[in-house]
Amino acid sequence: MAGSGSLITLPMLIILVGLPVPIANGTNRIAVLLQNVVGIKAYSKKGVLDVRGVLIFGIPAILGSVIGAQIAVNLDEEILRKSIGVVMVLMLGVILFRPRQWLHGELQHMTEFPSTFNMLIFFIIGIYGGFIQAGVGIFLLAALVLGIGYDLVRANAIKVGIVLVFTLAALTVFVINDQVDWSIGLVLAVGNMAGS
Repeated sequence: MAGSGSLITLPMLIILVGLPVPIANGTNRIAVLLQNVVGIKAYSKKGVLDVRGVLIFGIPAILGSVIGAQIAVNLDEEILRKSIGVVMVLMLGVILFRPRQWLHGELQHMTEFPSTFNMLIFFIIGIYGGFIQAGVGIFLLAALVLGIGYDLVRANAIKVGIVLVFTLAALTVFVINDQVDWSIGLVLAVGNMAGS
């Protein structure tokens, strides 16, 4: 419920819709972006969003996502296809381990500035998210709960904010490189926003 939706939507865009892998990867970002706009609004209304956390961890994630997206748009389509296949299998393993069992924290608002190591983790997660997106939510939740100490609800709210800002950056790279199908992406976005 809190991540890995792209593990479903990305293969659907490739297999069922028939989009080339690079276009599917870019198009998926429209739905991810808009679902997180809806999600951030809901978390803000409930008062569980630590905006400071989104801003602090969003900056290295944005920088990483631009790098990751640039790698994706420049990668040979067959290598990208194989990369996505490997990631899908690995993320299935992560999900089967039921990460919620070990995601326990209690922090509601961050009071201290995070370490350089923690900022590096969010930069690396940003690279991954910019490159493929699928399963990035699980990595963000793990970093926010295990690394920073947020409780799961607040970590999910911050995750939504971070994904929103870094997806905007990554989507820009895909748009500049003409790897987005807007009509299909907007249709997918309607479903994602309804779920969010």
